[in-house]
Amino acid sequence: MSDAVQDVHPRIRQSLQDLLDQAAVTARLVARGKRDYDSDEMLRLAAESLVIRMGECVDRIDKADPAFVDAHPLLELRRLKDTRNVLAHGYDIVDHDLVWSILVTNIPTVAENIGQFLSTGVEDGVESE
Repeated sequence: MSDAVQDVHPRIRQSLQDLLDQAAVTARLVARGKRDYDSDEMLRLAAESLVIRMGECVDRIDKADPAFVDAHPLLELRRLKDTRNVLAHGYDIVDHDLVWSILVTNIPTVAENIGQFLSTGVEDGVESE
């Protein structure tokens, strides 16, 4: 672990690791395929729950250090929290195709960036503070 990551509040490090764990579960859900996702209501609800959990991890990060999320925009944490808010509060207008796209495209990118940050303290070529 780099010195930059060691300087991060322990609750933030734990929440980032929790995000990685949830992203791994998301990858297993995605591996079932779009056809299963489209045809299985419980799978769609599980996907929404995973995104909501990831947004809750970001909320914990905000509580531990309100400046962290904005100081690390390349981790895309703010977008993840915003998505959580839409799913949790706009449950009646959820676009399942959009959620699938987030699961397939955004979550793996966020997980890769977080993994890189946790292992090196660098996000997309920019040294963390």
